[in-house]
Amino acid sequence: MEILKEEPLPPEVPTLVLPNTEDVLALGDRLDGVELIILDFPKFTDGRAYSQARLLRERLGYTGELRASGAVFIDQIPFLLRCGFDSFASAQKGFSEALDKARTLFSVVYQPTGDGRATANELRLQRRAAVAA
Repeated sequence: MEILKEEPLPPEVPTLVLPNTEDVLALGDRLDGVELIILDFPKFTDGRAYSQARLLRERLGYTGELRASGAVFIDQIPFLLRCGFDSFASAQKGFSEALDKARTLFSVVYQPTGDGRATANELRLQRRAAVAA
C-alpha cells in the first residue's frame, strides 16, 4: 500500500482512525491536538467518508492532515481533493501519477466547497464587477 501525502509526519503524530459510520460532529474534544485523521472507504460504492471530510474541514475547521484509506481509486481523486483530503493510502497501480494530474485536471469548478477555490459563478461575478469598475 502506497501512502501519498504532501509532507511527511513523524510516527508519533496524534492520529484518529475513524470508520465511515462515525458522527464527526460529535467528536468534540477528541479533535484537540489531532494532526492526522484517517477516514475509511470500506468499499467503492460507500461515500460517507466524503461527507465526513467536508464536515471536518468546513464545519469543524480541521486543518491537519486528512487521509483517505481503503477502497480509494484513481477515478475518485478529483472528488477527494475537493472534499479536503490531502493524503491517500491506495494500493492501485498508477495512483501517484494520477494524483499529480488530478490536481490540475479542472480549471473551473461549479460546486462550492471548503477548498478555497472560487466557483464558476463567483468568477463570473468578479469578472462582471471588474468590467463595471
